Amino acid sequence: MKIAFNEIKTKSNLLSLVRLFLAIPFWFLLDNFQSEQVRYITVGFCLIAAATDILDGFLARKFNEITELGKVIDPLADKIVVGIIILKLFLIGQIETYYFIMIIGRDLLIFLGGIIISKKIGKVLPSNMLGKITVSNIGVVILMILLYISRSNIIFMILYYLSIVLMIVSLIGYAIRAKEFLKQTEYGITK
Repeated sequence: MKIAFNEIKTKSNLLSLVRLFLAIPFWFLLDNFQSEQVRYITVGFCLIAAATDILDGFLARKFNEITELGKVIDPLADKIVVGIIILKLFLIGQIETYYFIMIIGRDLLIFLGGIIISKKIGKVLPSNMLGKITVSNIGVVILMILLYISRSNIIFMILYYLSIVLMIVSLIGYAIRAKEFLKQTEYGITK
Protein backbone atom coordinates (compact mmCIF):
# COMPACT_ATOMS: atom_id res chain seq x y z
CA MET A 1 0.00 0.00 0.00
CA LYS A 2 1.53 3.26 -1.10
CA ILE A 3 -0.03 6.60 -0.29
CA ALA A 4 1.19 9.57 -2.31
CA PHE A 5 0.73 12.81 -0.41
CA ASN A 6 0.30 14.77 -3.64
CA GLU A 7 -3.12 13.03 -3.69
CA ILE A 8 -4.18 15.61 -1.08
CA LYS A 9 -4.86 18.06 -3.92
CA THR A 10 -7.95 16.26 -5.20
CA LYS A 11 -11.28 17.94 -4.61
CA SER A 12 -12.61 15.01 -2.61
CA ASN A 13 -9.55 14.77 -0.35
CA LEU A 14 -9.64 18.52 0.32
CA LEU A 15 -13.27 18.16 1.41
CA SER A 16 -12.29 15.33 3.74
CA LEU A 17 -9.62 17.61 5.23
CA VAL A 18 -12.20 20.36 5.77
CA ARG A 19 -14.35 17.82 7.62
CA LEU A 20 -11.36 16.73 9.68
CA PHE A 21 -10.65 20.32 10.77
CA LEU A 22 -14.30 20.81 11.78
CA ALA A 23 -13.39 18.75 14.87
CA ILE A 24 -11.78 21.89 16.33
CA PRO A 25 -14.88 24.14 16.40
CA PHE A 26 -17.00 21.18 17.58
CA TRP A 27 -14.78 20.78 20.64
CA PHE A 28 -15.08 24.43 21.64
CA LEU A 29 -18.73 24.91 20.72
CA LEU A 30 -19.82 22.04 22.96
CA ASP A 31 -18.28 23.83 25.96
CA ASN A 32 -21.46 25.94 25.81
CA PHE A 33 -23.92 23.08 25.31
CA GLN A 34 -26.55 24.71 27.52
CA SER A 35 -26.90 27.59 25.05
CA GLU A 36 -29.66 26.86 22.54
CA GLN A 37 -27.97 29.13 19.99
CA VAL A 38 -24.67 27.25 20.33
CA ARG A 39 -26.46 23.92 19.89
CA TYR A 40 -28.06 25.19 16.66
CA ILE A 41 -24.67 26.42 15.39
CA THR A 42 -23.22 23.00 16.24
CA VAL A 43 -26.05 21.31 14.32
CA GLY A 44 -25.21 23.59 11.38
CA PHE A 45 -21.59 22.46 11.49
CA CYS A 46 -22.80 18.84 11.67
CA LEU A 47 -24.82 19.36 8.51
CA ILE A 48 -21.78 20.90 6.79
CA ALA A 49 -19.70 17.87 7.86
CA ALA A 50 -22.37 15.50 6.52
CA ALA A 51 -22.52 17.44 3.23
CA THR A 52 -18.74 17.24 2.78
CA ASP A 53 -18.89 13.49 3.48
CA ILE A 54 -21.52 12.96 0.78
CA LEU A 55 -19.87 15.34 -1.66
CA ASP A 56 -16.33 13.99 -1.32
CA GLY A 57 -17.42 10.48 -2.33
CA PHE A 58 -19.48 11.84 -5.22
CA LEU A 59 -16.59 13.96 -6.51
CA ALA A 60 -14.08 11.12 -6.15
CA ARG A 61 -16.23 8.87 -8.31
CA LYS A 62 -17.28 11.56 -10.80
CA PHE A 63 -13.73 12.77 -11.50
CA ASN A 64 -12.14 9.34 -11.07
CA GLU A 65 -10.10 10.64 -8.12
CA ILE A 66 -10.40 7.63 -5.85
CA THR A 67 -7.03 7.52 -4.10
CA GLU A 68 -5.39 5.44 -1.39
CA LEU A 69 -5.08 8.62 0.68
CA GLY A 70 -8.79 9.28 0.21
CA LYS A 71 -9.61 5.77 1.43
CA VAL A 72 -7.74 6.64 4.63
CA ILE A 73 -8.60 10.30 5.20
CA ASP A 74 -12.35 10.04 4.50
CA PRO A 75 -13.18 7.47 7.19
CA LEU A 76 -10.52 8.96 9.50
CA ALA A 77 -12.19 12.38 9.26
CA ASP A 78 -15.55 10.75 10.04
CA LYS A 79 -14.14 8.90 13.04
CA ILE A 80 -12.33 11.95 14.44
CA VAL A 81 -15.31 14.30 14.06
CA VAL A 82 -17.76 11.78 15.54
CA GLY A 83 -15.19 10.86 18.21
CA ILE A 84 -14.68 14.49 19.26
CA ILE A 85 -18.42 15.13 19.47
CA ILE A 86 -19.07 11.89 21.36
CA LEU A 87 -16.17 12.54 23.74
CA LYS A 88 -17.38 16.05 24.49
CA LEU A 89 -21.00 14.93 24.91
CA PHE A 90 -19.74 12.22 27.29
CA LEU A 91 -17.62 14.71 29.28
CA ILE A 92 -20.56 17.09 29.70
CA GLY A 93 -22.88 14.28 30.75
CA GLN A 94 -25.09 14.13 27.67
CA ILE A 95 -24.48 10.48 26.76
CA GLU A 96 -24.17 7.33 28.81
CA THR A 97 -20.79 5.72 29.52
CA TYR A 98 -21.67 2.47 27.75
CA TYR A 99 -22.76 4.33 24.60
CA PHE A 100 -19.52 6.31 24.59
CA ILE A 101 -17.45 3.13 25.07
CA MET A 102 -19.35 1.31 22.30
CA ILE A 103 -18.81 4.08 19.74
CA ILE A 104 -15.17 4.75 20.56
CA GLY A 105 -14.38 1.04 21.02
CA ARG A 106 -15.95 0.11 17.69
CA ASP A 107 -14.10 2.87 15.86
CA LEU A 108 -10.76 1.97 17.47
CA LEU A 109 -11.18 -1.72 16.64
CA ILE A 110 -12.09 -0.92 13.03
CA PHE A 111 -9.24 1.58 12.70
CA LEU A 112 -6.57 -0.68 14.21
CA GLY A 113 -7.91 -3.72 12.36
CA GLY A 114 -7.86 -1.71 9.15
CA ILE A 115 -4.19 -0.84 9.65
CA ILE A 116 -3.29 -4.49 10.26
CA ILE A 117 -5.30 -5.72 7.26
CA SER A 118 -3.90 -2.98 5.00
CA LYS A 119 -0.33 -3.98 5.89
CA LYS A 120 -1.07 -7.65 5.20
CA ILE A 121 -2.91 -7.22 1.88
CA GLY A 122 -1.08 -4.13 0.62
CA LYS A 123 -4.09 -1.88 0.10
CA VAL A 124 -6.62 0.13 2.04
CA LEU A 125 -10.07 -1.40 2.34
CA PRO A 126 -12.76 1.17 1.56
CA SER A 127 -15.69 1.71 3.90
CA ASN A 128 -18.68 -0.53 3.35
CA MET A 129 -22.38 0.34 3.22
CA LEU A 130 -23.21 -1.15 6.63
CA GLY A 131 -20.51 1.00 8.23
CA LYS A 132 -21.85 4.11 6.50
CA ILE A 133 -25.39 3.33 7.63
CA THR A 134 -24.15 2.84 11.20
CA VAL A 135 -22.28 6.16 11.25
CA SER A 136 -25.28 7.93 9.69
CA ASN A 137 -27.57 6.50 12.36
CA ILE A 138 -25.18 7.57 15.14
CA GLY A 139 -25.06 11.00 13.48
CA VAL A 140 -28.84 11.33 13.65
CA VAL A 141 -28.79 10.34 17.34
CA ILE A 142 -26.13 13.00 17.95
CA LEU A 143 -28.24 15.61 16.13
CA MET A 144 -31.26 14.68 18.24
CA ILE A 145 -29.18 15.08 21.42
CA LEU A 146 -27.92 18.47 20.19
CA LEU A 147 -31.48 19.54 19.43
CA TYR A 148 -32.51 18.51 22.96
CA ILE A 149 -35.04 15.94 21.73
CA SER A 150 -36.50 14.13 24.72
CA ARG A 151 -34.80 10.80 25.42
CA SER A 152 -38.26 9.33 25.96
CA ASN A 153 -39.35 10.35 22.45
CA ILE A 154 -40.23 7.13 20.60
CA ILE A 155 -38.26 8.11 17.49
CA PHE A 156 -35.21 8.93 19.60
CA MET A 157 -35.49 5.60 21.43
CA ILE A 158 -35.82 3.61 18.19
CA LEU A 159 -32.81 5.32 16.57
CA TYR A 160 -30.75 5.12 19.76
CA TYR A 161 -31.25 1.37 20.22
CA LEU A 162 -30.94 0.78 16.47
CA SER A 163 -27.54 2.50 16.59
CA ILE A 164 -26.43 0.06 19.31
CA VAL A 165 -27.53 -2.93 17.22
CA LEU A 166 -25.87 -1.48 14.10
CA MET A 167 -22.59 -0.92 15.96
CA ILE A 168 -22.46 -4.58 16.93
CA VAL A 169 -23.56 -5.89 13.54
CA SER A 170 -21.21 -3.60 11.58
CA LEU A 171 -18.25 -4.57 13.76
CA ILE A 172 -18.99 -8.24 13.07
CA GLY A 173 -19.40 -7.37 9.37
CA TYR A 174 -15.99 -5.67 9.27
CA ALA A 175 -14.39 -8.70 10.96
CA ILE A 176 -15.94 -11.09 8.42
CA ARG A 177 -14.91 -8.86 5.53
CA ALA A 178 -11.33 -8.60 6.84
CA LYS A 179 -11.14 -12.39 7.17
CA GLU A 180 -12.35 -12.79 3.56
CA PHE A 181 -9.74 -10.35 2.24
CA LEU A 182 -7.00 -12.09 4.21
CA LYS A 183 -8.12 -15.46 2.82
CA GLN A 184 -8.14 -14.06 -0.74
CA THR A 185 -4.64 -12.67 -0.26
CA GLU A 186 -3.44 -15.96 1.23
CA TYR A 187 -4.66 -17.89 -1.82
CA GLY A 188 -3.51 -15.26 -4.33
CA ILE A 189 -7.03 -14.14 -5.25
CA THR A 190 -7.26 -10.39 -5.79
CA LYS A 191 -10.25 -8.16 -6.29
